Amino acid sequence: MSEAGQSRDETTTALADAVQAGMPQTLADLADLVRIPSVSWSAFDPQHVQRSADAVAALLRGLEVFDAVDVAWAPIGETGVGQPAVIARRRARGGAPTVLLYAHHDVQPPGKDEDWQTPPFEPTVRGDRLYARGAADDKAGVMTHVAAIRALTETIGRDLRLGLAVFIEGEEEFGSRSFGSFLAEHKDAMAADAIVVADSDNWSVDVPSLTVGLRGNVTFRLTVSTLGHASHSGMYGGGVPDAMLPLVKLLATLHDDDGSVAVDGMATHQADVPEFPESRLREDAAVLDGVSLIGRGPVLSRLWNQPTVTVTGVDAPSVANASNTLLPAVSVRISARVAPGQRARDAFDALERHLRRHVPFGARVEIDDIALGEPFLVDTGGWAAVEAKTAMREAWGAEPVEAGIGGSIPFIADLVREFPDAQILVTGVEDPDTRAHSPNESLHLGVFRRAILTEALLLSRLNARGR
Repeated sequence: MSEAGQSRDETTTALADAVQAGMPQTLADLADLVRIPSVSWSAFDPQHVQRSADAVAALLRGLEVFDAVDVAWAPIGETGVGQPAVIARRRARGGAPTVLLYAHHDVQPPGKDEDWQTPPFEPTVRGDRLYARGAADDKAGVMTHVAAIRALTETIGRDLRLGLAVFIEGEEEFGSRSFGSFLAEHKDAMAADAIVVADSDNWSVDVPSLTVGLRGNVTFRLTVSTLGHASHSGMYGGGVPDAMLPLVKLLATLHDDDGSVAVDGMATHQADVPEFPESRLREDAAVLDGVSLIGRGPVLSRLWNQPTVTVTGVDAPSVANASNTLLPAVSVRISARVAPGQRARDAFDALERHLRRHVPFGARVEIDDIALGEPFLVDTGGWAAVEAKTAMREAWGAEPVEAGIGGSIPFIADLVREFPDAQILVTGVEDPDTRAHSPNESLHLGVFRRAILTEALLLSRLNARGR
């Protein structure tokens, strides 16, 4: 039956039945994708990523709704080429909007096999969870799109008014290095009124989330130098500053005594957040007994809306190789998170001013290898967000949480730049126990089904806007 001949409740019920009936095939397709070790990092075999792209393209062609489905590549700089991505397009008609569906088919490296309870690329069901690398992040995102379209067409037919574009990236886990070039080269094929990014999480296995805020990121290498060469620590120590001394003192100025960022010019986003107990944060982050938490304000404000500054690496002699010398120079990697609403460049400028003003003993400061990623805020009153939250309520039977994410998805800034008028919805299939990027990554099968139904309902509602 066409959607025009059904009530909204009848369509919802029919879509729910189609999603449920299709779960065996959906899980089989997901398992086939997961068995392909499509790690996009340079040290791994790129043929696996190619196989994965071809498999995704075959799934999209099998839906028989797209005008074209292609595997494509885009350049990185002047000489490099990115990993294969999949792009599909179906033109809208009858005044209906066009929706771009994004996910990525590459995965993180598995790590050590001994850290996994079952082989990382052999999907294994234990209880209500499917375990494997990529089972959730983000091959379940790929299959959410495939299964939602499949359920939609089985329910209302393939004669959709809704325009559909699909972009399944092949190198998100390796920095989306060709993402900007890909958007520029395929802008017409990917132009959309709304963009669904299926690469986030949910509040719990029973309560969905719409991600409405992402922190941006700033990373760079900081080098502090005091000497032209290493000198004997016994002969010159006490009169000559080694590089480690001003570096340690300088890094200590980045935070207040409670661990809050103390850099003038790094902003905080003001927004209400749900209650979240400190005990849960301690448990989720495996904080050792006796170690206090840092920061001030509500827990989720600290994680979603406030800036951070972290030292993530140090270039210095190891303890085993340490000699009795004054170090002439020391480098560290700084990783900062930028609150939603602030430009990443402004946050970097604030950090650079702070470091240059506070370096002690006249030590030299060099900052290089800079990377910036913009934060993101969703217009929760936009029509796409309203439709998405309605679909979540219908699919989950629970009120969705408008959630932030402490991490960053820098490529969203590229989407905003290329498609400034599109509304961006960040959804996903993960939950607090997914352990994406970690050993024993898993997908909750109930969350997966409800995520598919949510997207099918959303597409159905947007298809109806073309009447």
